[in-house]
Amino acid sequence: MLVGGTTADDSCRNIFPVVFSYGTPGISIPKNMDNTMQETSQKFTYRDYCSIPDDGKQHEIIDGDHYVNPAPGTYHQTVSRKIQFQLFAQIELPERGFVYDAPTDLQLSEHDIVQPDIVVVLAKNKSIITPTKIKGVPDLVIEILSPSTVKNDRERKFSLYQRCEVPEYWLVDPEEHVISQFVLQAKAYHQLSSASNEIRPHFIEDAIVDLRQVW
Repeated sequence: MLVGGTTADDSCRNIFPVVFSYGTPGISIPKNMDNTMQETSQKFTYRDYCSIPDDGKQHEIIDGDHYVNPAPGTYHQTVSRKIQFQLFAQIELPERGFVYDAPTDLQLSEHDIVQPDIVVVLAKNKSIITPTKIKGVPDLVIEILSPSTVKNDRERKFSLYQRCEVPEYWLVDPEEHVISQFVLQAKAYHQLSSASNEIRPHFIEDAIVDLRQVW
């Protein structure tokens, strides 16, 4: 797992311009931009990630493979914003931690760089927050399902967050109006709740998200 602190690679989005092309040996950008995995002869790194063109889509690296998704829809963003605002009011405003929304880079390893919908970092762990990204394991990650991200969120990212020992993971289904809450126990996720009316973060006391104000 990575530890926090600013390093030379933190500013690479400014240092390295767009250098990838469809003909670059070993590295290429997928032409099908709908939850596509681009297989290459080598694993993508954070340095490679920084050189991906800014095309308005979501680019992520999971276990060295490059995945691309279209921008989320409006209802997805509405649900995300309403959850984020409640967490912000109860965690960030009272200076208990920090709440970030997408697109915020979360680097969990040299070959794992994702953009969760919402990330929460407690104040005691603020050293993992750098000027350009979160570099290390946050306290809570929230992903909101979209038609193009279901497999990534339910399978690939679930496995990634479990492998990197993210303490808590919320999987939000905006169509079914339910949040599956997973907590890490003995290095494996166990479902703590399936919430439709309210949900209480496991990693922090005295916080609650009223889901009746979200849907």
